[in-house]
Amino acid sequence: MSSVNENLQASNDEAIVKRVQEGDVNAYNILVIKYQHRVAQIISKFLNSSDDVSDVAQEAFIKAYKAINSFRGESSFYTWLYRIVVNAAKSYIESNSKHKHNVDVDSEEFQAIDEQGVLASKDTPDRIIESQELQQVIVNAMNALPEELRRAITLREVEGMSYEDISLVEKVPVGTVRSRIFRARQFIEEKMNKFAVK
Repeated sequence: MSSVNENLQASNDEAIVKRVQEGDVNAYNILVIKYQHRVAQIISKFLNSSDDVSDVAQEAFIKAYKAINSFRGESSFYTWLYRIVVNAAKSYIESNSKHKHNVDVDSEEFQAIDEQGVLASKDTPDRIIESQELQQVIVNAMNALPEELRRAITLREVEGMSYEDISLVEKVPVGTVRSRIFRARQFIEEKMNKFAVK
């Protein structure tokens, strides 16, 4: 059953990535919402400070967005993102001397990452601040959702559950689950659109 869910997740990710590649900027934020916790967990293996973890996570998501057109679906989106995240952590550690004695950047875990994941950073302070503000807009939008919509979108995008599994957890028909997720996405996208035209 889990392999079926994993396959569904992968195909869903590819559909979202395709939307981003076709110019739907807002679709990318669905991927950010879905993977932000897992990305933070990866980075926290190498960095202890929550501020550092947050900085590297934002940098990794910006790098992934800039490189999104290079994603060809040869691996899952999460595997592709994982490479970028680990390389972002490695770059951060190497450029911040205070971390160098705490982490072995030549460890097997770092060395196992494909060098294609390394991307040059051209992030300006304005761009980073804008990314942080957008993430806050998304968080605020999630918090402003009615409880049943927030649970549905969280189970779908963060936990990666299928509509059927959410239906079982929430004890409502699949059609209701789809409706709740649609309304939640619509609400979040409206908030992001308002931010984008500021």
